[in-house]
Amino acid sequence: MCGGTVKLSLKKANITRIIIIGFITLSLILSFALAGCGKKVSATTESKIDVGNQSTTAVSTESSGSAETTKKAISELQIAGNINLFSGLEISDTVKNARPLAVMINNAPEARPQSGLNKADVVMEVVDEGGITRMIGIFSSNAVEIIGPVRSARQYYAELARMFDPIYVFWGTYPEGYKLIQNMDMDLLTPLGDTTGASSITANISDGGKDAWRDNTRVAPHNAYSSTAKLYAAAENNGYSLEGGQSPLNFKLDASDDKKGTTADIKIDFSVETFASDFKYDKGSNKYLKSTGGSPTMDRESSAQLSFNNVVGLVTDIANSGDSAGHMVVRTTGTGKAFFFFDGNVIEGTWERMSVTEPMKFKDSEGNNVLFNRGSTYIGMVQGTDRIIY
Repeated sequence: MCGGTVKLSLKKANITRIIIIGFITLSLILSFALAGCGKKVSATTESKIDVGNQSTTAVSTESSGSAETTKKAISELQIAGNINLFSGLEISDTVKNARPLAVMINNAPEARPQSGLNKADVVMEVVDEGGITRMIGIFSSNAVEIIGPVRSARQYYAELARMFDPIYVFWGTYPEGYKLIQNMDMDLLTPLGDTTGASSITANISDGGKDAWRDNTRVAPHNAYSSTAKLYAAAENNGYSLEGGQSPLNFKLDASDDKKGTTADIKIDFSVETFASDFKYDKGSNKYLKSTGGSPTMDRESSAQLSFNNVVGLVTDIANSGDSAGHMVVRTTGTGKAFFFFDGNVIEGTWERMSVTEPMKFKDSEGNNVLFNRGSTYIGMVQGTDRIIY
C-alpha cells in the first residue's frame, strides 16, 4: 500500500506541473496576441483622426495652426525681388521701374477709342457727374508714345491716385478742387492752374507740343494727349523725383490649367449701359477682354482690344453732392466689400485704407493678402454689390 500511494502522489504531482506549465504557456500566447491587437488599433487610430472626439482645445489649436499654415503658404507664393511694383514683372530692358504717372483719362463716347491704356499697369474707373465715368491710368512698366485723351480731375480721382505716390497728371479741375488736391501733397502736372487764388497750383505744362498736344481730328475737351517721355521730362523740369512710388498690389504666378476656373463673364455697372464695363475671360491667355457699353474697348493706335490679367470690383459709398454741377462724393478710405477675379476664379473679400496717403490693402474672406497675377489690373469702384455681376 505504501508503494502504491507514492506512485499515485507522483502521478498527481506530474499532472499538476503539466497544468501549471500549460496555463503559463496559454497566458504568454494571449499576452502576445493582445499586444499585437493593441498595435493594430493604435495604427488605425493614427491614420484616421476623429475630429468629433477631439477636445475643444485640441480643435482650436488645430484651426489656429491651419490658419497659420494658410498664411505661410500664401506668403511663400508671393513674388518678390527685382520686380515692378505695379505689374509684378521682372525689371529688364523692356520692363521699366519708373515712378508711376497717374493720368486722368476721358471716357466719354467722343473720346473713344482711347490711347495708351493697353500699356497701363493699372486702370481705375469710377462714376462721375451725369453718370459718365473717367479713368486713371497708372504707367510705370512701359514707355508709351501716346496717352489720352487727358481730362480734368475730381477730388476722389486724386485721392485714388494718391495711393500710388505718383506724379498726377490732369487737365485742370473745378474751382474748389484745386485746394482739395493740393492738400493731398502730390507732385502735379497740369496745363490749367487755379485762377481763384485758393491754392498755389499753377499751370506747369503746356499743350503746345513740348509737354502735351491737341489732336485736331477730335474736338475739345476730348483731344488732349501726351506721352510718358514728355511727362517725365516735364516732371524733371519741375524738380520732381523720377524715383519712388507705392503699390497696393502683391503678385504671384498664374495658376496651372487644372486650377483655372469657369467664371467667364463679369459686368461692372457704373450707371447706364453706355458706361458699363464688361469682361470676358479667355482661358488660353488667362486674361479678361474688356468691353464698354457692349462694344470691345479698343486701343486707338494698335486697334487691339484691351485685356487685363486681373479684374477687381470695389464697393463703397457714392452719392451726388447736390451742388449745381452734380459732382459726386465717393468714399475712398475706410473699408468695403471687394471681388477679385483672376485665373477664371473669383475671391470675395475686402478693401481697406486708413488715409488717402496709404495704398489700399486687399484681403480675402479669411483676412489674408490677395495675390494677383503679374501684368495689368483693372479696378472699378461702384456703390453696391448688385453692380458687380458674374
